[in-house]
Amino acid sequence: MSVLPPLEPPASLTGQAVAALRREILTTRLLPGASLSEASAAQMLGLGKAPVRAALARLAEEGLVQAVPRRGWIVSLVTIRDIHEVFGLRLLLEPEAARRAAGRVDAALLRRLDAVCACGYQPEDEDSTHAFLDANKAFHVTIAELSGNGRLARQVDRLLDESTRMLALGLRRRDRTGEMAHEHHQLIEALALGHAEEAARIMRGQVEASRRMVLDALIEPDSALFI
Repeated sequence: MSVLPPLEPPASLTGQAVAALRREILTTRLLPGASLSEASAAQMLGLGKAPVRAALARLAEEGLVQAVPRRGWIVSLVTIRDIHEVFGLRLLLEPEAARRAAGRVDAALLRRLDAVCACGYQPEDEDSTHAFLDANKAFHVTIAELSGNGRLARQVDRLLDESTRMLALGLRRRDRTGEMAHEHHQLIEALALGHAEEAARIMRGQVEASRRMVLDALIEPDSALFI
C-alpha cells in the first residue's frame, strides 16, 4: 500500500502568510533576532500551521528568517554586508533611473507623493514611520517607472523592499523629514526641467545619505540588531 505525500496547503493561504510575515519583518514589527514559532505566527495571522510552515520555509530562502534547532525560527539579523550590497545596487540603478526619467516626468504626481513624504514621521511612532517609508518607496519606484525600463523599475522595487528594514531601524534614531523633503524638492525640479545629470547626482546623494544613516545606527546601544 503506497503512502500518499502530505497535502500542500492552498497556495493562496501560503501566499497570504508569506506576504504578511514579510511585511512584519521588513517593517521591523518583528525585530531582527526575534524568536518566532509556527504556533505563534499562525495565531498572529489567524491561519493554520501548514501555510505558516510553508511561508517560513520560503522566507528562509529569501534570508529573512533562519531555522534554529529546538527553538523554531528567528528573524535574521541585518549584516554590514547586506547594507553595502543593497545600497551598492541602489547606487548603480537609481541614479541611472533618474537620468532616464528626466524630462519624462509627471511632476504633479511626484509633488503629490512628495507632499505625503513631507508630512514626516515621529521616530517613536512605529505606524507613522512605516507610512513614511511606504510613501518614500512609492516616490522612488515612480521615478524608476518613468525611466521607461520596466525591468529596471522592478529591480528598484525589490531593492527598496530589502532596504525598508534597514531604513526602519535607522529612522528610529532621528527625524530626517526635513532633509529628505529638501532632497525630494530638488530632485523633482531637476526631473521636471529635464536636467538628467543633475537628477542623477541628487538621486545618488539621497541614496548615499540613507546608507550613512543606516551605518550610523550600528554605533547605537541596540546595534545588536545588526551584525
